[in-house]
Amino acid sequence: MSDNRNDVSRAWGLEKLGIERRASTYWNPPTAVLYEHAVRRQEGLIAYGGALVVDTGAHTGRAPNDKFTIDEPGSRDKIWWGVSNHPLSEESFERVWARQRAYMADKELYVQDCYGGADPRYRLPVRIVTEYAWHSLFVRDLLIREHAHDVLRAFVPEFTIIDTPHLSADPATDGTHSGTFILVHLAKKLVLIGGTQYAGEIKKSVFSLLNYLLPQRGVLGMHCSANYGRDKDDVALFFGLSGTGKTTLSTSPDRRLIGDDEHGWSDDGVFNFEGGCYAKVIGIHAESEPEIYETTRMFGTVLENVVIDPETRKLDLDSKRLTENTRAAYPITHVPGADPEGLGGHPRNIFLLTYDAFGVLPPIARLTPEQAMYHYLTGYTSKVAGTEEGVNEPQVVFSPCFGAPFLPLHPKVYARLLGKKIAEHQARCWLVNTGVTGGPYGVGKRIAMPITRSLINSALAGELDDVPTKVNEAFHLSALSRVPRLPPDVLDPRASWPDPEAYDRKAAELARRFEENHRRIDVEI
Repeated sequence: MSDNRNDVSRAWGLEKLGIERRASTYWNPPTAVLYEHAVRRQEGLIAYGGALVVDTGAHTGRAPNDKFTIDEPGSRDKIWWGVSNHPLSEESFERVWARQRAYMADKELYVQDCYGGADPRYRLPVRIVTEYAWHSLFVRDLLIREHAHDVLRAFVPEFTIIDTPHLSADPATDGTHSGTFILVHLAKKLVLIGGTQYAGEIKKSVFSLLNYLLPQRGVLGMHCSANYGRDKDDVALFFGLSGTGKTTLSTSPDRRLIGDDEHGWSDDGVFNFEGGCYAKVIGIHAESEPEIYETTRMFGTVLENVVIDPETRKLDLDSKRLTENTRAAYPITHVPGADPEGLGGHPRNIFLLTYDAFGVLPPIARLTPEQAMYHYLTGYTSKVAGTEEGVNEPQVVFSPCFGAPFLPLHPKVYARLLGKKIAEHQARCWLVNTGVTGGPYGVGKRIAMPITRSLINSALAGELDDVPTKVNEAFHLSALSRVPRLPPDVLDPRASWPDPEAYDRKAAELARRFEENHRRIDVEI
């Protein structure tokens, strides 16, 4: 069955996957229709201003331990097996897949046919099949839409992602770690998701697929945001894990946003993998982050786990009652001045963002290409509360390429590509600490966003290119002696601590962690 409005012949229907249908299938419904369905099915509430507010239940972040890559001959020797890529047998996959097909037969389903990748030469046609209407809206916001009806009718997906939140795995028979599952079968071109309502698993599955496919074509996949200045050749990249400020720092009124989270870098330049943004909104205000704040008051935005008054429908963006990982998913056209094409030239500046919970790194430092590659492979930051299951306060992590959970291939594959492109295009590289200063987490204060923006603007303007530096051997960076319009003590984290000797002890502790991680990288990577 299907609704009459979308009852058209298709080149590649769900029957091609062996999915029987005894309920309605809604093909590429627009935003307004998805709102109606989400409200009718009691999946969410419409907030004051027009956003759709939803609750993701027990899972308010990704579940990395529940993601598996199927161990099959075609991809086995390419995958970086280990902490980030867990193997699962084809037999286990088939058991879950058979159960999921049977489960879907009597369920209303929502289908969005879209693309990962703004560059037509590298984009991935992907079909997203969801049990929830709001998940379909989330996908419509974040991926790249196809608007032509004739193209949609003839759409043939290269990969299909199927999301059924209320279907759980059986760890005893399926070999999973819990009832939650994210199963990636590269040979069958399928991703199966279940046991979680958190929509971010869909988004990151597309990113992981592109990170597997594109490097084999000489294109670097990057966990970064990107924007450009007066022309498309003035591109800046902002690498970093969730919570480091990628979205906030790339959303600037005097620069055009290419994208906020995932990009490719080809021989022709940078291109967005997505068509929307997925921003953390905990504690944001109109004064400090006006562009992102305004999206929380727009029709089409999906707000995850934001506290809402059920009577007045007013939002409480400061509340952490459900999670710190409150999110807004919205189309990039919600951002004033964003580039809807999602294309730019080659980067002039590359910023590696870290949330330093130790409070010992400077707010900005210049990096030589060698230092940049060291920090890229190190990927130091602190996971912030709510980003993943079980993270309730910042934890120090080392995530190669600032995105280990999304790297199907060996980190050195991505590092070699980045190093080659930095050398070819003479990109300037910087380490930016968006974490705390004046003491460790719990004692010090987070570096104010206006200060970080000022430092980045100075770097973009070329004002820091000739500033004298002093090499910090322990942390592989070049500390700046001064920055225009800012007092010198802002650049010196030791001077911000009331007890300099306490700073020295904490710095030595973090330096030891860096060295231990570097030795591990030499062995494992």
